[in-house]
Amino acid sequence: MVIATGFFDGVHLGHRAVISALCRVARERGEESMVVTFWPHPRNVLQQDAEGLRLLTSLDEKKEILHGLGVDRIEVLAFTKEFSRLSAEEFIRDYIVGRFGGTTLILGYDHRLGGGPPMSREELENLARRLGLETYRMGEEDFDGIPISSTVIRNMLKAGEIEKANDMLGYRYGLHGVVVSGNKLGREIGFPTANMELYEPLKLLPGDGAYVVEADVLGSTYYGMTNIGTRPTVSAAMKRTIETNVFDFSSDIYGLDMKLRFISRIRGEVRFDSVNDLKCRLSEDREAAMMKIRRLR
Repeated sequence: MVIATGFFDGVHLGHRAVISALCRVARERGEESMVVTFWPHPRNVLQQDAEGLRLLTSLDEKKEILHGLGVDRIEVLAFTKEFSRLSAEEFIRDYIVGRFGGTTLILGYDHRLGGGPPMSREELENLARRLGLETYRMGEEDFDGIPISSTVIRNMLKAGEIEKANDMLGYRYGLHGVVVSGNKLGREIGFPTANMELYEPLKLLPGDGAYVVEADVLGSTYYGMTNIGTRPTVSAAMKRTIETNVFDFSSDIYGLDMKLRFISRIRGEVRFDSVNDLKCRLSEDREAAMMKIRRLR
């Protein structure tokens, strides 16, 4: 078994280089490829600024992407405080070799295994060899000179830099949830919206504003525009909402599943002086979205 370990949040281009090497080495050796990952995120368990942590992928999304990249098996280990205290030697001996039968370990450029002080590259490779594992070490991946990491991508998304984030991810960032009832204002002003409640509450929302999106609903894909924010024009509440005006679509989808994939940002969130001003701006937003969509076709 050829194994790669890590949290792999987002399964971005840096992760994909590791997964590509994992699958290639497994094929060359005539063995299966396995990803050993964890849930929940270690920061949630160890309370390391956990209140600010939001994820790029839910566990199900992560599994779907990894399988789509050709990984044969995915094992999810429960990350607990007790588990966090395992040394690198204990983790390799008891899990990678003992439980999963690993023969080769694929290591990212900044890979850490087990608790305690970080081990140098040479120390980790020597430890793995002593425990009967071959190792394959990856170099650092970057995009336009910027090192690729989940943290960098999270910061881009928070800033509304959706296209830059998509470039580093290697796909369009998405949200997945159920359509819930809203205040119906959008319908009254000619822009009916599907209001989404996320399945994964720790999923990261892009920065407040209006976006061009693809929406998967009722088995088909449509274009649309999504607003994320607190709706300052019509509400004093601070709860962030996800409202999507799906183009050329009129079916009642309350209670149904919907996926969004973000293409580009139209603008940041704005507080308008009146509902009529909001309606005028939504018309402009729709035209801006349609221009972007026409360029994609």
